[in-house]
Amino acid sequence: MRQFAKPPDGPLADAPVDVAVTPPELLAKGFRPFNRFRFTYAQRQQPPQAIDLLSSGASVAVLPLDLVRGEIILLRQFRLAAHLANGRGALFEIVAGHVEKGEQAAETARRECVEEIGRAPSPLIELFTYLTTPGLCDEQITVFLGIIDVSEIPERAGLASEHEETFMVRVPIDRALAAVAAGNLRSGPLLMALNWVALNRGRLDEIVRTGTARA
Repeated sequence: MRQFAKPPDGPLADAPVDVAVTPPELLAKGFRPFNRFRFTYAQRQQPPQAIDLLSSGASVAVLPLDLVRGEIILLRQFRLAAHLANGRGALFEIVAGHVEKGEQAAETARRECVEEIGRAPSPLIELFTYLTTPGLCDEQITVFLGIIDVSEIPERAGLASEHEETFMVRVPIDRALAAVAAGNLRSGPLLMALNWVALNRGRLDEIVRTGTARA
């Protein structure tokens, strides 16, 4: 049963909950573990609830932007999940990767840029963090804006050891935003980053100068 709750008196924000969670029970192990958790709320007289989650953890995504030329770098890569979902498996994406043990998100962002487009951005500016599908997995992505000079990006990049066939594409910001408006793009981190650009385009010079995206 759902009912309206009283709006918070302070800022509108996600909040912690007093909940007891059992250790994970491994159901399957592939690229990421699939675990079953049981949890109970401290203030509710209810039996423990069970939920199965893909344990993915923290990731980053970076939108490489050349502010002088008004261009971004996109990556084109085949994704089987996209193909199975809608038949459009050749996705446009942005730089992204998993935060490894001992890394900070910004360190991962710089490393992934070097690996995927051949250069580390400067400055690298944290924009926001979001949960991809909190009903299914615990993946939390921190999105960054990475300032680059597209003339310095090599024609070929990416690590041979990753066995990924990825193509880099230089795209004007206006064309990318038009593709979003037309519903032609489906990659979550790319859509989130481009919508942020659309909302903050008039502030980009200030954001790059100050190194912060907070208003």
